[in-house]
Amino acid sequence: MTPGSGPPAAAGGGATAVGALEAHLRRRRGEGRKLLIPYVTAGFADDWVTVVEAVAEAGADAVEIGIPFSDPMIDGPTIQAASLQALARGTTPAGVVSALARAELPVPVAVMTYYNLVFRAGDARFAAELAGAGVAGAIIPDLPLEEAGPWCAAADAAGVETVLLVAPSTPDERARALCRRARGFVYAVGLMGVTGERASLAGTAGDVAQRLRPLTDKPVCVGIGVSTPEQAAEVCRHADGVVVGSALVRRLLHGAGAEGAARFVAELRAGIDAASQPAGGGPPAAQG
Repeated sequence: MTPGSGPPAAAGGGATAVGALEAHLRRRRGEGRKLLIPYVTAGFADDWVTVVEAVAEAGADAVEIGIPFSDPMIDGPTIQAASLQALARGTTPAGVVSALARAELPVPVAVMTYYNLVFRAGDARFAAELAGAGVAGAIIPDLPLEEAGPWCAAADAAGVETVLLVAPSTPDERARALCRRARGFVYAVGLMGVTGERASLAGTAGDVAQRLRPLTDKPVCVGIGVSTPEQAAEVCRHADGVVVGSALVRRLLHGAGAEGAARFVAELRAGIDAASQPAGGGPPAAQG
């Protein structure tokens, strides 16, 4: 699906291998770019793959694809509605993976789903199917670190990067362990609660990103509660990037289609880039 997908090459000196998703995000970050990761619910409409392709071309650095599940514990009303709509249309994990394998995408993809679906398929089988479709990463928010060993081992073996979440309430010692085990990027949860649009950005969004800075050099992207270009730009003052889901999915549920989705992602990109410009204009300074 994307160039460079598949198992990562072993790193020398015993270091952890860097997979395609993390390498891509590190490279973009190194160019001085703040990272933008839009979220799209798979199967919500017939043209969902076209939507994914459109947002990828509109300025995304990676795309998060939600595989719908009937009990989405971290998702608020908007993404719940999109998931139920997708399930009512007969969307299945196998169908989503098959569709992604055929997609033409210039950036890496990470799927987001719940462990019930992974467990039913089997860790090794699910990881292998993702890898075979060119999927670079997986986010499984209801799988705690203490129970993630079998999945992480299977995912590592297949070359699928397991993105882990760190909440504002996570103690520093646990946050450090999560950052150490995370692959691809560290997903900094912007607020305590479920996904959804907010009129204003929670103070915890910047706080959690700043707290993770000394703990990892992996890309740190803040998601949950980021809804507008202005909020995305504010988050990126503290984080390497941002994940935007509900604001995009709401537009899709209201019929925005691929064109409207691309327009919104382009607005997010422009807002982030404008806020990242150094004084006097010119491209953002590269980060070391």
